[in-house]
Amino acid sequence: MNKLTHLDESGAARMVDVGGKPATARSATATGRIAMAPATLAAIREGDLPKGDVLAAARIAGIMAAKKTGELIPLCHPLALDAVTIDFALEDDGLRVTARASLTGRTGVEMEALTATSVALLTIYDMAKAVQKDMAIEGVRLIEKTGGKSGNWRASE
Repeated sequence: MNKLTHLDESGAARMVDVGGKPATARSATATGRIAMAPATLAAIREGDLPKGDVLAAARIAGIMAAKKTGELIPLCHPLALDAVTIDFALEDDGLRVTARASLTGRTGVEMEALTATSVALLTIYDMAKAVQKDMAIEGVRLIEKTGGKSGNWRASE
């Protein structure tokens, strides 16, 4: 296992110094899902919920969250993102969210993609909780990253 980069020699938390690293194109993609009843999914699909367009709100929330990741996760660098996309896939028993973040910079964007996915899912829950409180957010994970010193990586199915 690699040395933990967010700990100094004495074991204290630190922000990694990326100043000497070259700027390279980097991206990360994360996914997760929210399980729900077919009636709730139908209400989301038909735009028939009291709070309005669930997917539009979740998309904006995910993008905003990616931009704020450095403020939410203590040792993350604030990043100037080039792009963030949030996609939705309706499944039989829920909704899948996939977020992709990219930039040209000195550190990766995995946390931004994971944060975007998580906040988009939380927004879906918030928007639909009036009709179903027992929805379950599950399986949030990184599925791909590109660029940087460690190169490209893709999760195994």
